Amino acid sequence: MTTAVLDNALTLEPVTKSNLQQYLTVGSKSYREHYLHLWEKEDPTPYISHGLTQEVVERELQDPNALNYLINWDNESVGILKLVKDCGIDEISDIDALKAEKIYLLKEHSGKGIGKQLLQFIEDTARALNKKVVWLDAMQKGKPVHFYQKNGFIIKRESEVVLPHVKQEEKAMWILTKQL
Repeated sequence: MTTAVLDNALTLEPVTKSNLQQYLTVGSKSYREHYLHLWEKEDPTPYISHGLTQEVVERELQDPNALNYLINWDNESVGILKLVKDCGIDEISDIDALKAEKIYLLKEHSGKGIGKQLLQFIEDTARALNKKVVWLDAMQKGKPVHFYQKNGFIIKRESEVVLPHVKQEEKAMWILTKQL
């Protein structure tokens, strides 16, 4: 993987052992900024320990099916992106689908058009891999689901967070898909 330049200010830097700590730091911070309200006692440890630890991400870096990126804006790390290349859902086969598993931006960088460029990168990556569908999960409550719908994603079905200690009233998610 090479660094992807999306515009003059926005680049996606593949995660390696040398920038892994930055990925974990920015990923944890951006997650906490947006999602503490989901968790009992505002403690996202179940999520962080499931997906944003050195051990977990080092394992992902060995997996040819996982693509992990640091999102950089003007040479500053402002978020993380994780894609799963062969990841089907329901009747859609692994060979036909790419999952956008993590798209997290630091709060101060939301609303700058970065997300729209990331979605374009995700779609371009999926097309390069001959995928027919891109899919992702989004919380039913909040703005992200509307952002995805505005960018051509449709609600496929309901889902829910399955990790422990998520508040019952916050578990509801949508699975959204976009045909390519």
